[in-house]
Amino acid sequence: MKNTIFTGAGVAIVTPFNEDGSVNYPALEKLLEFHIENGTDSIVICGTTGESATLTVKEHSEVIKFTVDTVNHRIPVIAGTGSNETAYAVELSNDAEKAGADALLIVTPYYNKTSQRGLVKHYNFIADRVSTPIIIYNVPSRTGVNVLPETYAQLCEHKNIVATKEASGNISQIAKTAALCGDKLDIYSGNDDQIVPIMSLGGKGVISVLSNICPKIAHDIPALYLEGKCKESAQLQLDYLELCNAMFMDVNPIPVKVAMRMMGFDVGPLRMPLCDMDDEHTDKLRNVLKKYNLI
Repeated sequence: MKNTIFTGAGVAIVTPFNEDGSVNYPALEKLLEFHIENGTDSIVICGTTGESATLTVKEHSEVIKFTVDTVNHRIPVIAGTGSNETAYAVELSNDAEKAGADALLIVTPYYNKTSQRGLVKHYNFIADRVSTPIIIYNVPSRTGVNVLPETYAQLCEHKNIVATKEASGNISQIAKTAALCGDKLDIYSGNDDQIVPIMSLGGKGVISVLSNICPKIAHDIPALYLEGKCKESAQLQLDYLELCNAMFMDVNPIPVKVAMRMMGFDVGPLRMPLCDMDDEHTDKLRNVLKKYNLI
């Protein structure tokens, strides 16, 4: 049995930018303190929601180091270090490890994709070159590649590959993964609307977009389940289903960043090619936020 990195809700935190496009470190510090004060169980920095694909190599390393130093061991910090180039993923992972990250979130190779055999080689190559635990990130809708249960079963034999963030949306596939891997692989929901179903299969929690705007709710859904209050956990998830769905009415992280600005968070603009939603979708999002008394 491997050590569990965290249970509950890890926030897939946004990266705040200044109007000139540079990283807004004072705003990031405020966000990190906000999450620690409001029960978030871990910080996931430089993930998809953090617009990692548009960060320079220097920014990527600096944002991770700043986050690790600011959090200062109060909760785990998980650094997104994935790439479609294996060697670059190793470089990012080594930098995050030196910075003191508690774990690495490594997305499957995108665009060029690979075979299942290639996935095994890719992840094992990275895992052989770090000592920090790795969370695989499976999000086929963005990468074009899906990690099959049989592939997980091979990967979880590596001592440094300890968990997966599952955003395939395929509950049957996740069930088979849980059956094949057992306690060799922790499973986190990568979708806020599937926390309870995945926890019913033995999942440890969620890496959450919702947590950016509702950290206590995102924390409470898995916390209640872990306390054995399954009915209450499921009801809370259903109560917030409309808000979860609203966070994906456009490409993530567009809606959540727009929502945070509406709520008064200083998160700044999106980096191109992402851009704000049109007026119709913005009005719909505003109405959902009002319904949940967030603005």
